[in-house]
Amino acid sequence: MNFILELFINAGVLFLLAALLPSVNIKSYGTAIGVALVIGILNATIGFLLRLPLNILTLGLLSFFVRLIVSAIIIKLADKLFSGFEVKGWTAAIILAVCIAIAGTLLHNILDPDNTRRAFIMLLLPYRGSLRALRAVNLKH
Repeated sequence: MNFILELFINAGVLFLLAALLPSVNIKSYGTAIGVALVIGILNATIGFLLRLPLNILTLGLLSFFVRLIVSAIIIKLADKLFSGFEVKGWTAAIILAVCIAIAGTLLHNILDPDNTRRAFIMLLLPYRGSLRALRAVNLKH
């Protein structure tokens, strides 16, 4: 269910940015759904193969930027695969990648708020005692 929701959200982001950015054109919302699906599949397969050596090369220190650049490459590849989808320039592809990443992060935090709370606790644990950190966020031990 979350996959379908994420697919529609990403298609909406693509369609909205096509309306806002003159360098991005999408023929219809159906095309946006197809593009979002292909971007997701390519990111999971080819994107992984591109990210792995780059993350090893940078020792994982620049993984956020590596992910954005690889996502922009995947978006440009989807541009070549779809006739109803056009991205003119790398700047627009990077803007699309950033906006899709932000939408995905927000959606993930909305659908799984406990994961966000756990991440917050993990940030607190090294600085405070584990019991005090757990009490600070009102969780039972």
